[in-house]
Amino acid sequence: MSILRCINCGAQYDISRKYFRCDRCGDLLEVTHKIENYRPAQMKGVWKYKDLIHPDLEEKFIVTRGEGDTFLYEHELISEFTGIKEIRLKHEGENPTGSFKDRGMTVAVSHGKFIGARHTICASTGNTSASASSYSSLAGMKSSVLIPKGKISRVKLIQSMAYGAEIVEVQGDFDKAMENLESLVKQNQYLYTLNSLNPWRLEGQKTIFYEIMDRLKEIDFILVPAGNLGNTSALGKAIADYYELGIISKKPKIAAIQAEGASPFYKMWHNKRDRIEPVAAETVASAIRIGNPVNWKKAIWAINYTEGIVETVSDSEILEAKKIIDKSGIGSEPASAASVAGAKKLREKGIIDKYDRVAAVLTGHVLKDIDNIAGNGPIIDFNTFLDKIKAEF
Repeated sequence: MSILRCINCGAQYDISRKYFRCDRCGDLLEVTHKIENYRPAQMKGVWKYKDLIHPDLEEKFIVTRGEGDTFLYEHELISEFTGIKEIRLKHEGENPTGSFKDRGMTVAVSHGKFIGARHTICASTGNTSASASSYSSLAGMKSSVLIPKGKISRVKLIQSMAYGAEIVEVQGDFDKAMENLESLVKQNQYLYTLNSLNPWRLEGQKTIFYEIMDRLKEIDFILVPAGNLGNTSALGKAIADYYELGIISKKPKIAAIQAEGASPFYKMWHNKRDRIEPVAAETVASAIRIGNPVNWKKAIWAINYTEGIVETVSDSEILEAKKIIDKSGIGSEPASAASVAGAKKLREKGIIDKYDRVAAVLTGHVLKDIDNIAGNGPIIDFNTFLDKIKAEF
């Protein structure tokens, strides 16, 4: 029911393949399925959509922690902040390890188990490593993670350590870690990569959109933080799935939101270039601090297919949005807030209308990055609290 296909030259490969670049041209592979009569599976979360993500997989190979089925939030503070009446937040921080990565990881690790992988590897700024190490351990696989030295949240690193991963520090940024990973995987194909160049990751991440549309039926825009561009790519594939199956009659526009200090995709799109030009990435939003995104070709297809848009937001705009998300009682890590900051900016530009139906993806839990939590004020002693209570009441 499924094959691997090169996004550039169209070369096809069997799904048992462990290396996810084309032998002919070196470009990325994508998964394509033959889907004729889709019906939801009698499972929960991500695996409810088994026919759309991995129809060939036997259930005995599924490695799951019950990921998916995350909540859609509405809050007046978010509506007031963005100027959009019907904006909802899909909170992927409610997944088992605290980020959207678990959706892709359940599929990628299950596929790895299916083809006999024993040792997984990933490059990460944190969320990927936490998820990869958890699911690898659950599957009985050894896991190694390459991290950029000094550029990862300690909270995320602790998760990887707790789940038993082998931690390898790389001098440089995420892009350098990714460069080293690609070299290792090409030379040692017993190593099974769990970064989003693994197309099975994107199959799992498609389910974010499926869940949104199953709940809301019709939306005008879906906004997502954009780093390595896996989610942008996955959302494009998911929209195509539902549109071609006739489940939706209108394609929502994808808005990929990058941090200004890590915005090579925005510069490519805005300047109408035909390829990405890597940058030295720097932003408070560590999860999207990526200067050379691997999935840019897949993402540009997704933006074009949905007639979408690419936008940037500053670190101050990200932190302003995060403060509102946190104050609303929802909470998120900084990278997540890029989608809400982007919604506000696109509303102010007149690209999104006040009455448009909008979904914004929050990619990670508030406790993923505790260094950027801004509370309502300092801790006070009990007597000061008593004085305040008397004054107020």
